Amino acid sequence: MAAKKVKLLLLKSVENLGIVGDEVKVRPGFARNFLLPHHLAEKPTAHKIEMLKEARAAALAELARLRKSREELIERMQNVVVTLVRSCNDQGILYGSVTQRDIADGLHSAGYEVDVRSVRLAQPVRRVGSYHVPIQLDKDLKAEVTLEIKPDRTLDLHTEPTHEPEAGEAAEGETSAEGEAADAKPRKKGRKAEAEDAGDDAGESAKAKSKDKSEGKAKAGKKKKEPAEA
Repeated sequence: MAAKKVKLLLLKSVENLGIVGDEVKVRPGFARNFLLPHHLAEKPTAHKIEMLKEARAAALAELARLRKSREELIERMQNVVVTLVRSCNDQGILYGSVTQRDIADGLHSAGYEVDVRSVRLAQPVRRVGSYHVPIQLDKDLKAEVTLEIKPDRTLDLHTEPTHEPEAGEAAEGETSAEGEAADAKPRKKGRKAEAEDAGDDAGESAKAKSKDKSEGKAKAGKKKKEPAEA
């Protein structure tokens, strides 16, 4: 069961709680451990409320002035670009990171008084590029600025892509290889045919020589025989 809240009178303005002279309800632990020990609040009494009327009026006037200032700042911050230059590697990854503090400082340098807590950056930025950063000065006072993070040198982001042959290229390569293989086969076959032809020529030559030799022997024998018959 939740503890019952206690009612206190603020002696000073407390952020996200109220201004001086406000009567607020808070948890007992928050009252006991923070507000009462720091003399920021006490139990309300008519006398004390009366005493704080002047301080409360001044606090209300300050709130109105602050509200007007914030409204004007929001109007001025439309289309604002904050440019920060940072060191990074060739892939654009920062060696450090850009935080809420960096953005707030950049806005201050450009003439925009923005508290670091008003910069609603979800997480630190770690890469060069363009980002949209919300700025919230109040619940209903919001703006969005553009954060441009640029490298401190020229980056070499160009890399040669690995070339993979397409289907047509692969088919062409295969056809070429097949063609070379096909060309090699006839050449091989031609050499074999040449060898066979050479062998045939040698055989024909030997036969012719043998025939000529036989015919020569026959003629010689005929010449020797003819004188005997005479």
